[in-house]
Amino acid sequence: MDQLNHTWTQSFLLAGFPAPSTLRPLAFSGTLCIYLLTLAGNLFIIVLVQADAGLSTPMYFFISVLSFLELWYVSTTAPTLLRTWLRGRSPIPAAVCFTQLYVFHSLGMTECYLLGVMALDRYLAVCRPLHYHALMSRKERLWLAGATWVAGFSAALAPASLTASLPLCFREVAHYFCDLAPLMRLACVDTGWNARVHGTVIGVATGCNFEFILGLYGGILRAILKLPSAGSRAKAFSTCSSHVTVVALFFGSAFMVYVGPPGSRSKGTDMRIALVYALLTPFLNPIIYTLRNKEVKEAVRRVTQRIRAMLKGP
Repeated sequence: MDQLNHTWTQSFLLAGFPAPSTLRPLAFSGTLCIYLLTLAGNLFIIVLVQADAGLSTPMYFFISVLSFLELWYVSTTAPTLLRTWLRGRSPIPAAVCFTQLYVFHSLGMTECYLLGVMALDRYLAVCRPLHYHALMSRKERLWLAGATWVAGFSAALAPASLTASLPLCFREVAHYFCDLAPLMRLACVDTGWNARVHGTVIGVATGCNFEFILGLYGGILRAILKLPSAGSRAKAFSTCSSHVTVVALFFGSAFMVYVGPPGSRSKGTDMRIALVYALLTPFLNPIIYTLRNKEVKEAVRRVTQRIRAMLKGP
């Protein structure tokens, strides 16, 4: 218990990526560029959806909610990564470390639930088009979006609190942010029971949502194949392709890290995979949802024309 108290009053050391000092400025600049572009891209989507009435549909509402989530998600770890690029092994207070652990996993599990809700939205749009707007009314959208946040932040309580209660004998965290497996490696006791609890909680959030998404897309695929023309089938597929790409990126990388016992992969592998879902996916999401999207391009044109008209005056 004395060792645990000693750990809490001091700080952990985040090891970060091993890299020569000559490459750190370049890595810092690249990470900072990606981080700023991620913030700008997701803010762009939020502002555009709010500014253009043509995007006031359930699909774009949930995309804007996802972009809002990604702003917080990437900001939970990117500043820490930037600091480790600059300073190498970087200290982090224990309370901040465990807060980062909880917030990061809360937002991650919220995204799992939100991606499931977005799949439900696409299912209703394709399979129940006549009742779609009634089933996805403003009230229902707000309720579903709120429920994803409550579910995500509730589910993360058990893994975070159990990890924070472990007696820790070491200070150096072999990662660039505070995550479950690296912190559990610091424990003075066997963490098998904790690992089973973590696996159960995270497995329900990720596995069940992933199965739910697969089931919905099975129904979507059957409905699309029944459409009479190739054009209508192509249009239906295009409305789902962006979401499918995001699901593949997020769940694929998350499963690689969190499926299996902690420590089953090398430390460097966990950090490299974490870059995908913690930094790269939030960066790519705005691009995926706007690239070759005619509705978004039309919305940008309309908003630009309004701004020009306002600048010109009467």
